[in-house]
Amino acid sequence: MALGEFELIERYFTRPVRRAALGVGDDCALLQLRPGMQLATSTDLLIEGRHFLSTVAPERLGHKALAVNLSDLAACGAEPLGFTLSLALPVADAAWLERFSQGLFALADAHGCELVGGDTTRGPLAVNVSIFGEVPTGQALLRSGARTGDDVYVSGTLGDARLALEAFRGGLVLPGDAFQRVRVALEQPQPRVALGLALRGLATSAIDVSDGLAGDLAHVLRRSGVGATLRLDALPRSEVLTAQPETWQRQCLLSGGDDYELLFTAPAHRRDAVQAAAESACVPVSRIGAIEPEPGLRLVDGRGHPVEWQLSGFDHFRT
Repeated sequence: MALGEFELIERYFTRPVRRAALGVGDDCALLQLRPGMQLATSTDLLIEGRHFLSTVAPERLGHKALAVNLSDLAACGAEPLGFTLSLALPVADAAWLERFSQGLFALADAHGCELVGGDTTRGPLAVNVSIFGEVPTGQALLRSGARTGDDVYVSGTLGDARLALEAFRGGLVLPGDAFQRVRVALEQPQPRVALGLALRGLATSAIDVSDGLAGDLAHVLRRSGVGATLRLDALPRSEVLTAQPETWQRQCLLSGGDDYELLFTAPAHRRDAVQAAAESACVPVSRIGAIEPEPGLRLVDGRGHPVEWQLSGFDHFRT
């Protein structure tokens, strides 16, 4: 027996809320902010064939749909509150929905983020999440605060998601174990919420790396009116990526996208505080360059020699 829209919502996506004032079941959800807090909100649309492959496991898709939004809150230094979910489904398949909702709620529960509403319809598979968080007034991390002399940092490692995508496309061949490791990076990214919270009052700017390191850092530089030099040898990479030819490494590190790591700047004299924040969040961070007054983004090797490279990020309407 086929599932109807309202049965689908009731069975897989209706849960009691604890932090929200009102959740699923009415025309609007109600979120109660604490005094002195501002609302932070973001939204991301994932479309099959554009943002994820048809081969992705449903539980990983549920995870990623929420993870990319949690990553936006992390880049703002905001604490998650709740989210809405809109689903376009070619068919209401009970087994698929069970696994999708399990992946979605496992990550939601880990971050105390409640599903408070949404919509469903028939159509090509697409997932849209809108997320809400709170941040103390005046303490949100922005893209516009980088200053000359600041260090540039990135969390985790870069490039594995792009490496996995190229393996899926047949552009390169990876051994089974290596492929599975980078596939997790593509399909199940880990949002750096705890790190974003720890960087409030410390980082001068922040952005999450969703469209590639070069492209996302360029957003910060433009908004801040500064430039930067990055050290190629300092860009953090996994053992799997390190084993690839240098050309592939640079492409994945600089223009890969889908990393969902935090890219941020902080004053050079706060290096110990940055390291303490990273340790408190249990997330490694790497110092990869410095902010400079001259506009533009430059790349140097381990000896400080300029590296010529086409620095660009992902663009949905140019790619």
